Amino acid sequence: MNRPGVFGRARVPFGGGTLHAWSDRLTFVFGLSLTLSALTGWYSGSGEGTTVSVIGWHTGTVGKVVFFLGLLTVVLIALREFGIELPAAVPESLVAIAIGSVATILVLVRLISIPDTFFFASRGIGIWISLVCAVGIIVSGLLAASEEL
Repeated sequence: MNRPGVFGRARVPFGGGTLHAWSDRLTFVFGLSLTLSALTGWYSGSGEGTTVSVIGWHTGTVGKVVFFLGLLTVVLIALREFGIELPAAVPESLVAIAIGSVATILVLVRLISIPDTFFFASRGIGIWISLVCAVGIIVSGLLAASEEL
């Protein structure tokens, strides 16, 4: 028996094709979290009586690109839920894997190489959240790809 699910899509019992639905939800959650994590503290440090935190957006172009990659992931899933799909030649799972890969590389660059202007700071929790979310987008894209095979 199929019951209406999220956004009007029919809900199928777990054994019959819900892996793709789970991967869509995971991609959406990780994409939204990646977007928001670019607005959290990537670097933080303390001085004489003060603590300073630098958000990902203020780390230069890399932080802004990570923000927009997360936003692109959210838009990709939202458009699909509203009935607008990519051409058949471009699978959504491949796009999600590519977005996650680029985001992972960019976050790793900022994780390994702290910009010289933030010499006082160490890595904050936000950059670790960004890394987990970027890898999560890759994993959810791989889940969707395994369903398509």
